[in-house]
Amino acid sequence: MNPNQQKLEQIKQALNAKFYERENEVEGILIALLARQHMLMIGPAGTAKSALSTEISKIVQGTKYFQWLLTPFSTPEEVFGPLSLKDLEAGVYKRNTAMKMPEADIVFLDEIFKANSAILNSLLTLINERLFYNDGSPVEAPLLSVIGASNEYPEDGEGLEALFDRFLLRYEIDYIGDEGNFLAMMKEESNPGEMPSMHLDELKELHAIVEQVVVPDEIYEALSVIRRELFDEGIRPSDRRFKQSIGVLKAKAFIHQRQTVELSDLSLLENALWETLDQKETVCHVIRRYTGGSADRSLAGIEREAEEVYDMAVRDQSTEAGMEAMKKLKELMSELDVLKDEESENTTEIVGLTNRVTSLYKEIENSRLEAEYPGMQAEPGADSTEEESGGIHFRM
Repeated sequence: MNPNQQKLEQIKQALNAKFYERENEVEGILIALLARQHMLMIGPAGTAKSALSTEISKIVQGTKYFQWLLTPFSTPEEVFGPLSLKDLEAGVYKRNTAMKMPEADIVFLDEIFKANSAILNSLLTLINERLFYNDGSPVEAPLLSVIGASNEYPEDGEGLEALFDRFLLRYEIDYIGDEGNFLAMMKEESNPGEMPSMHLDELKELHAIVEQVVVPDEIYEALSVIRRELFDEGIRPSDRRFKQSIGVLKAKAFIHQRQTVELSDLSLLENALWETLDQKETVCHVIRRYTGGSADRSLAGIEREAEEVYDMAVRDQSTEAGMEAMKKLKELMSELDVLKDEESENTTEIVGLTNRVTSLYKEIENSRLEAEYPGMQAEPGADSTEEESGGIHFRM
């Protein structure tokens, strides 16, 4: 493994240990940085959106970081810098951009949809083209990624569709659901120690390596079919969005230590190919046909992966390993749910394997809870997924 890739893996594990139930968002931010794309987090206040972004700015050393809370009254001076009085005296309308967004490598904009018309056009150009027009002259910006956050989606008629479109990756974020994680967060028991880091130059080296990740023809063919099926549903992601998706798919494969994009990586596009909230479920349904269907994924393969994940968690008793194993087993359970809907003739086998994977999940969960809270276990009959059980139940 490349030393910088090893650092990236350490960073990912450390962030997952520090921020409970933010594995998807952690991976999304790292993918955005590797692909030089932008990411949006939408969810209520107090869900660690700004804390996660700030932590990233500390981890990637040598970067210029800009963070700002936008309001309906935000001015261009706040985001792009004040006018240079010396230049203004000479009739030159030029901004002093030092310490502002045009000179930043990583940017966090909170309440992004509060942006007003006074700053919107410059913001759109800077995010999309990495250009800032200062006194009419385009200046290249070093911008890698903008991480946006909002408590809510933009409303129709506000003229913010173009700004929303600038964010290739979009994640809905919510409060911690697992009671064990909530208690650990309250007690501040997450202690990843000194956070690993990498320099901006090392990140740029990874950019070149990510570009070399292979995208097989079957991925392009799947994207073409997904595009056609979405069009049939009245959902029309832009050609630019599909083109940019290749970069994030490469980054996802790289993060998972592969040099070739696989069909399973297409699951990332569940966060990319919808434009409105009511389209999201349809987009997810279409994409999931290609990320875990019977043609590309056997029950034996799922069982083998589940056993490997479990064995790894048994060998490595760390909190990080347990969380990662539980995450992967949940993904396998979701995959089995999709297969159950698609393959009625194999329902019995799929249900049996689902029970087996659920059992492995509960064993890891109980082991982790016992280590952190002696005497506390998940109830044997409790369902392990929040969606179905409304949360994990405990007994003392």
